[in-house]
Amino acid sequence: MRSGNPPRSRSSEALAAGGPRRVPFGRQSSGMRVARGLVTAAAATVFCAGCQAVSDQYDRLFSGGKPAQPPAELVSFNAVTTPRIVWQGAAGESGKNTFYPAVAGNVVYAASAAGRITGFDAVKGEAVAKIEAGQAISGGVGTGAGLVFAGTPRGEVLAFEAQGKPAWKAQLTGEVLAPPLARDGVVVARTGDGRIYGLDAASGKRRWVYERPTQVPLTVRTHAGVIVDRGGVFAGFAGGRLIALVLANGGVAWDGVVAVPRGATELERVADITSLPAIDGQHVCAVAFQGRVACFDSARGTLIWAREMSSAAGLALDARYVYVTDERDAVIALDKAAGASIWKQDRMGGRRLSGPLAFGRYVIVGDYQGYVHLLSRDDGSFAGRVATDGSAITAPPIALDLTSFLVQTRNGGVFAIAVQ
Repeated sequence: MRSGNPPRSRSSEALAAGGPRRVPFGRQSSGMRVARGLVTAAAATVFCAGCQAVSDQYDRLFSGGKPAQPPAELVSFNAVTTPRIVWQGAAGESGKNTFYPAVAGNVVYAASAAGRITGFDAVKGEAVAKIEAGQAISGGVGTGAGLVFAGTPRGEVLAFEAQGKPAWKAQLTGEVLAPPLARDGVVVARTGDGRIYGLDAASGKRRWVYERPTQVPLTVRTHAGVIVDRGGVFAGFAGGRLIALVLANGGVAWDGVVAVPRGATELERVADITSLPAIDGQHVCAVAFQGRVACFDSARGTLIWAREMSSAAGLALDARYVYVTDERDAVIALDKAAGASIWKQDRMGGRRLSGPLAFGRYVIVGDYQGYVHLLSRDDGSFAGRVATDGSAITAPPIALDLTSFLVQTRNGGVFAIAVQ
C-alpha cells in the first residue's frame, strides 16, 4: 500500500473501533485512451472535487466524437453466424455519459441523460414503464431489491419502484457517474470524488462509506462502478489499485496492485483503472490504462498473474480466457490461468471499441459507428456483424439470456440482438 493517508472505511463498527477493520468477506450469496503524445492540452486545465482530473476538452478524446486516429475500414469476411435484432427501443440520448441497460426479471431498463428511465419488455421490446427523474442523470440505471436506481450530477442517488413511484433519495458528496446497484439489502453507489457508499436499500440511509484519498495529481474521469459478488464489492481506482470491500460493512478485505504509475510526465504516469473489474469464481481481474492486466484470487487478494497491457475500455472473462479491448482497439485473448497470449484481433484500429462481452462461442464488442462485431472465442476471427443506429456504443454489451444480448447507443437506441 502506498505511503500517505490510508484508505478509510467508515461504518458503525469501524467508527466504534476508532478506524477501519480488515475483514475477509465470506462466500455468502450475492452482484482513454490517451494518445501518448497528447500532453499539452490535457495538462493545461484540470479540476475535480478534492483532486485533479482531465479537462473537458481532453475528456472528449476518451468518451465522445470520432476517434483521433483514422478508423479501420470494415473487414469483409465469411460470416459463420448471423446476429439478428430481435427488438429495438428508444431510451433517449446519453450525451457524454456512458450508459448501458439493466435487466430486472422480464424488464430491461435504460436511461437518458435528460432524466427519463424507460422499461422495455425483455421479450417483445414494448415500453412497459416510464420513470421521470425530474433532473439530469449521470450515473445510468441500476437495479436490485425490487427498485430502480439512477445517479445524478448533483451527487444524488434516486430510488424508484418498478413502475416509477419515487421510493427515496440519498445525498452523497460527489457526482454519481456509475449505476448504483443493490445486493443483499445494500445499495452500492460510487462518486467521482473517490468514495464508495453502502446505503440501506429500504430507506437510503447511509450504512458505510469507503474513502480512498487520491494520491496522484491527474486522474481520468470514469463511468466505471463496482462489481458485487458473494458478499464482496470490487472496484478499481486511480493509481492502478483494485480494492475488495465487505458488502455488509464496507471494511477492506484486500488491496491489490494492478499497475504502478511511471513516466516522465503527469500524463505518462496516469495508470488508472477506468473500467469495471471482471469476476468468475476464483478469479477477479482488472486492467489499467498505461499499466497492466492482472488477475487475483477473489477471496484472498493474492496475485495470480499480471502482464503489461493498456486499456480504458475493459475486459471480460469466461471459463478459459480473459478478453481485453486494448488502447489500440485490438481485442486480445489471454489464458485465464497464467496470462499467456492466445490470439489478437487487431483489424479494427481506431474504431473506438467498447469493452468485450464473453458470450458462448463469441466475444462481442461495439464500435463508434454503432456496429456490433462478433469474434470467434477460439481464434479471434470475425464471425458476424450487425449495424444498429449509427451512433457510438461506448459501454460493453450485456447478456440478456443464453441466446441474446443488449447494447445501448449514444443516441439512445436499445437493441436486443440474438445469436443463431
